[in-house]
Amino acid sequence: QVQLVESGGGLVQAGDSLSLSCAASGRTDSTVTMGWFRQGPGEEKTFVAAISRSGGMTKYTDSVKGRFTISIDNAKNAVSLQMNSLKIEDTAVYYCAASLLLIDCSGYNCYSYWGQGTQLTVSS
Repeated sequence: QVQLVESGGGLVQAGDSLSLSCAASGRTDSTVTMGWFRQGPGEEKTFVAAISRSGGMTKYTDSVKGRFTISIDNAKNAVSLQMNSLKIEDTAVYYCAASLLLIDCSGYNCYSYWGQGTQLTVSS
């Protein structure tokens, strides 16, 4: 089992920056890919970004490319999501997730472990 705990959400204004963190514990050595998903009001959970455990590969959804950066610190078992130039449409609950599969598999069903989520609200 892998436990994931997100932190860093909050209320910001459009154009601001914010960093989310995810602390992993348990059988982290079994995971291959770490990712972030988000769920807006009345929406389904959607893929945001992913990174291989080695840190050598990253993947982003088109709407955040150039604005968000995912990183991993294996020594600390932590994954971060740096979010710049935030937009109102980035408002969502952000979830950290861990997958036993390669980064190519980015759908919701590819991830086996999930955190409880952290709320990000971007205001105008």
